[in-house]
Amino acid sequence: MIDLRYAFVLAFGSIRSAKLRSTLTALGIIIGVAAVVANVSVGASFNQYFTDELGSLGSNFIIIYSQDVNIFYDNELEIIRNTPGIEGASAFNQQTAPVTYLSATRQIDVQGVSEDAQYISNLGVEKGSFLTDKDKYVAVIGKEVATEKFDKNISVKNYIDITIKRDDGTSVTRKFRVKGILASEDNTFVTGGPDRDVTIYVPIVTLNEMLNVTDYGGFSAKTGSAESVQEVSDEVDKRLARDLGVPTRDLDNDDAKPYRIFNQAEIIEQLDSLTNAFTILITMIAAVALLVGSIGIMNIMLVTVTERTSEIGLLKSLGYTKPDIIVLFIMESIIVGVIGGIMGTVLGIVGSYIVEVYLGITPVFPFYLIILGFFISVFVGLVAGVYPANKAAKLNPVEALRHE
Repeated sequence: MIDLRYAFVLAFGSIRSAKLRSTLTALGIIIGVAAVVANVSVGASFNQYFTDELGSLGSNFIIIYSQDVNIFYDNELEIIRNTPGIEGASAFNQQTAPVTYLSATRQIDVQGVSEDAQYISNLGVEKGSFLTDKDKYVAVIGKEVATEKFDKNISVKNYIDITIKRDDGTSVTRKFRVKGILASEDNTFVTGGPDRDVTIYVPIVTLNEMLNVTDYGGFSAKTGSAESVQEVSDEVDKRLARDLGVPTRDLDNDDAKPYRIFNQAEIIEQLDSLTNAFTILITMIAAVALLVGSIGIMNIMLVTVTERTSEIGLLKSLGYTKPDIIVLFIMESIIVGVIGGIMGTVLGIVGSYIVEVYLGITPVFPFYLIILGFFISVFVGLVAGVYPANKAAKLNPVEALRHE
């Protein structure tokens, strides 16, 4: 049996003697491995981003959304507040509205909340103070609203005009005194909430008065501990379902309820499902690229066998056996695969880093990415090299030596 180190030297020398062909052969592997590595990295980064973002809210929050109009009122808010284990609850409504400061008007998300919203959503105030349930026409604005949305910065005690459009088509405008400016923080879109940096918070009672409604779009709540969040969430679900007339048999059927309730664990589970589905889709696309790459290696290796027929005959005449020839050609195929895998891994990491930085998420590169890229390339090279290697090994040495 040929020494593997010697086989490596021979195979590598053959690759170096045909650099362009070897590069084109490895191109399919480079693209496929890069796609797999980038996909896994971006998926891991998004998972980490979602987990960190949810963690910024704490692991003990509950969000309830109305899926219909006129179902959530003060009675439902009290039901949630009176559920054992709930330490704070806030109703909310939201509308994107024209907001005027001095002579400039911008479209900004306006959210009505109660005093507990600060505790529930960890809304840090940089200047001034947050809303209280006694406030009327005051507002707490996001950092970006205060410093970037208008021609001049908005300060605490300045006044802004908010225009709310009602369902009947009429509009109402009220003047609000800025009571506080929030500290800049990451947004909370994974919970369905607004980006706090570009949101204006007003008392829920005031917003409902302007909207001419008495119902709420949903509730946010916080439990006493992360350990109890699922139990408390289930109890809130049961109480709301009972209050809204949901049949007992449908308590576990979300589609039968006019609302949806989430806690952190459930949101992370759903996000994992989405990212996993995305990962599977992109991986399948990458697998096609790898398949094309492996076919490319096989085709080039078959051409190589034809071109090197005389060389194969000479090797056999010098005593090289069929297994030796197989090892030589498979070694060459694996080396091409590994080179493609290394370049693809580097390209995938660099590409995913650029995408992640552009999207503003922290890049995550699990160590197994390097292992994954290596094993994929070795496997593809091995599989692609088997048939050409067998074909080379079966050549008759006399016929091979006669080949020109």
